[in-house]
Amino acid sequence: MLWYFLAVSSVVRRTISMVANVGQAELDAFTLEVLPPQGCWGDDACPWLTDHTRRLVELVDGCIEVLPMPTDGHQGALHFLNQVFCAFVHGLGGTVRFAPLRLRIRQGKFREPDLLLVLDANDPRRQDRFWLGADVVVEVVSTDRPARDLVEKRQHYGEAGIAEYWIVDPTTEKMTVLLTSSTASSDAGRGRPQRILGVR
Repeated sequence: MLWYFLAVSSVVRRTISMVANVGQAELDAFTLEVLPPQGCWGDDACPWLTDHTRRLVELVDGCIEVLPMPTDGHQGALHFLNQVFCAFVHGLGGTVRFAPLRLRIRQGKFREPDLLLVLDANDPRRQDRFWLGADVVVEVVSTDRPARDLVEKRQHYGEAGIAEYWIVDPTTEKMTVLLTSSTASSDAGRGRPQRILGVR
């Protein structure tokens, strides 16, 4: 056991020495060598990466997607929705959380919804490092690649069995509510089918 500790200590000392004596380009190259290539990231690597970076990232089938930093408009919409959902859901005994918080869709796929909630604060899907499901997720559409929120995540949240997926698009000033229990979707302000939150 002592030889293993000495070997690991030697590698750590060499790495620290190397990092201290190289430029940014060399450090970037070293980092790329030790991290998994795209397509090879696993369930353990993604939480580790998001725990050790200030960037917002998601894992989709072994590939890391780096998300854009939210804009002021994005955060304003998210802040408003968080307040509304908190006021409503806490009264029902539920919990609301906002990004960044990982949601595991399935093995090899993590997303970070802008808002996610469960109607029961003791729901076992609510884990500390990441959630294993939710009753409702909300995404405010990002302007860098709207298809991620409008198309891809629609499929992913359906795959995860999320009962409701709310899409808020500040550009069009439109909100769409998608239900996994049926193929129906409806726009805010029109007659909607009964949903999990019981709002018509």
